[in-house]
Amino acid sequence: MLFPLTAPLKTERVAVTIEHLPLALHGTTLVQLSDFHFDGYSLSPDLLATAIAQCNILAPDLIVLTGDFITRNPQDIHALTAHLQHLQSRLGVYAVLGNHDSPSIRVRRLVQTALAAANIVPLWNDIAYPWGDRLPLVGLADISSPDCHPVQLLAQLPTTTPRLVLAHNPDTMDKLRSSRADLVLSGHTHGGQVTLPGGIPAPSLLKGLSPWLPPIVKQQIPFLNKDCDRVFRHWEWAAGLHTIGDQQLYVNRGLASYWPGRLFCPPELTVITLLAASSSGGENSAYL
Repeated sequence: MLFPLTAPLKTERVAVTIEHLPLALHGTTLVQLSDFHFDGYSLSPDLLATAIAQCNILAPDLIVLTGDFITRNPQDIHALTAHLQHLQSRLGVYAVLGNHDSPSIRVRRLVQTALAAANIVPLWNDIAYPWGDRLPLVGLADISSPDCHPVQLLAQLPTTTPRLVLAHNPDTMDKLRSSRADLVLSGHTHGGQVTLPGGIPAPSLLKGLSPWLPPIVKQQIPFLNKDCDRVFRHWEWAAGLHTIGDQQLYVNRGLASYWPGRLFCPPELTVITLLAASSSGGENSAYL
């Protein structure tokens, strides 16, 4: 089987300071994986196996999966969960669904059922408590769904309580501006798949050129056709850690690759260490 051009898995390590995080949770570690698209074309079983093995070697407190488990065929979820069921962490594995996982209620429920059978907790507008009520984990419906109402969901929590939010598409941040969301973990972008010198995602540059390109050219260039903004708008958030007002967003580059593949944008496993503000020495969140 021929897979798109990619690169070896890269482990990114980032420390994130959370206001009001209990001291008992200082140093908590999470591993994030995203965007599997396990359809026989976009992600090799070898790369998937490497990511799972690395997760288990790290022995994190929690593993989070931020969506797009399948591409088009819902039945592909069963082949994927045969691998994902081997993920191990102290407090379990939690997941949110992406736009490819939820084009209809039927597909969403099939994916959720398969994840649950693999001991992965699927969250769809749900609040979970792997650390008790000290640090709730909020899993949102994908922004493409009419079910995506994060303000109402987050309002169920006391404003003094820190919380982590899983949201497949980083554009969800636009809906979170009026809510407390200490750290939002997303995927969806694949990091742009092609990164230019200076770390600029190629789609961001192409969008900058868009006003000077004729419509017939735009239709032939990925990320510039008329449907692009419906899929993703904020290419400035395509990968890595971002501070947006009082909120922090981390965007994982994902594992899978669409054709023609990746260039200077390797597939990613993210290790996130949570720091209590009073124990961080006043330092901001940073890569390790």
